[in-house]
Amino acid sequence: MVKDDYSEWSKEELIKEIIKLKKRKKYGIVWHETNIKEKIVELCKKRLPVLEEIQENKINNEVNKPTHILIEGDNYHALSVLNYTHKGKIDLIYIDPPYNRGKEGFRYNDKIVDNEDPYKHSKWLSFISKRLILAKNLLKNEGIIYISIDENEFAQLKLLCDDIFNENNFLACITWKQLHTVKNNAKYFSKSTEYILVYGKNIRHIDNIRQPSDKLINYPHNDEDGKGYYKLDPLSARNKNTEYEFYFDRWNLHWKAPKGSYPRYSEDTLKKMYFDNEIVYKEGWKDPKAKRYYERVQEGVPPSTFWDGSEVGFNASATKELASILSRDAFLSPKPTSLIKRCIEIGSKNKNAIVLDFFAGSGTTGHAVLELNKEDDGNRKFILCNNNEENIFTEVCYPRIRNIIQGYQFEGEEYKLLFEEKITLSKIKKLVDMPDIMNGIIEENKSKYVRIEKEFKNNTIAIYGINYTKDFKEGLGGNLKYFRTDFVDAEPTDRN
Repeated sequence: MVKDDYSEWSKEELIKEIIKLKKRKKYGIVWHETNIKEKIVELCKKRLPVLEEIQENKINNEVNKPTHILIEGDNYHALSVLNYTHKGKIDLIYIDPPYNRGKEGFRYNDKIVDNEDPYKHSKWLSFISKRLILAKNLLKNEGIIYISIDENEFAQLKLLCDDIFNENNFLACITWKQLHTVKNNAKYFSKSTEYILVYGKNIRHIDNIRQPSDKLINYPHNDEDGKGYYKLDPLSARNKNTEYEFYFDRWNLHWKAPKGSYPRYSEDTLKKMYFDNEIVYKEGWKDPKAKRYYERVQEGVPPSTFWDGSEVGFNASATKELASILSRDAFLSPKPTSLIKRCIEIGSKNKNAIVLDFFAGSGTTGHAVLELNKEDDGNRKFILCNNNEENIFTEVCYPRIRNIIQGYQFEGEEYKLLFEEKITLSKIKKLVDMPDIMNGIIEENKSKYVRIEKEFKNNTIAIYGINYTKDFKEGLGGNLKYFRTDFVDAEPTDRN
């Protein structure tokens, strides 16, 4: 830190400095701000920040689909405008800000901040704090913010967020294992994790946070009768229950649980399910099966704070995914789509949620929202903001979102997850049913794929259908508006 030369200060300046130092808080994060004012912040005080719509980049596909927003320009500028249009309307924020490693190109007032800069940490804190304050205003009372970070600014960011959001609204520090290999050239430790800090705007308005105990992908059937997606379960189980015989008159079939097992449902429950057309039987089956609906599955379990890349994606898989969408290498370290989907699924149960990312990078957050909408018929909207340094917004983010919405040419093996089940102690008793369930999924899908693979990794059983594709990949749909930041002359007020 550069020391101030107080010998050249006037008496009035010294008195003013002493008063300021006396007012300074005694605990929390403190940094040097006097000499590092940010140009864009000062400009937004003098002129009115606005957004100009770029009509040629608009995508208008479907009347009944949500309209998403891209904003090209400085994110402080974009957040200032959003404070007029979306204050208190955002359900969830995910950001992946620059990590300030001194080498990845974090710029402050258009200059790269390197490790030799004496104000390195102060510039980063000044930069991020102003944006987090604006972002907090945008969140609903029940809103949640996720912030990705590594060890370079982790400690400073935690204290800063405790200050801005209040430490009582701290929800979690998630550790994400983003690399699956060991770096043999590491001098001390092979770094393989990053962190995600999670805060609520007001914890009193946030319900219990739950991670779905099962995935929609495991519920492939839908009769379009309003009950939603379901999977087929055996009528028997290992858990002891009253034994009985049941007659299915529709199929002239007498059924009882096989030897060594018991009826999964009481006789009255099975009778009601049969009456409600929730029991299925097909020619060639040994026994009927029950429909288990996704919407009726228990609320879920509290999410763990350790997220393995095998579950939510590694850096390498994210890089390959982006390259396949753009047909070229474009970005060194994008976040995996599945990681952001996990954040959204846990952070907001609202299928009409508005999701904001003001460090949009390659557009992963927008991609995640589009995939979730496709999977559960949601109407979530995203707002992505980023500058266009090195053309990242116009040549990476926008083309990616455009391709995901409209479709794109794809060549290579395409993996479709057909089934996934994490094996826990509570599920061990149910393993006896697993072969039947898995064989049913394989039988049902074998004609749709070139091959089907089973995988057991990190206590998780998965089934994938694989096809080689050299064709046009269908888009996920949706509409898009594209804006660019601009200014108009206006008298400065408390609001601008």
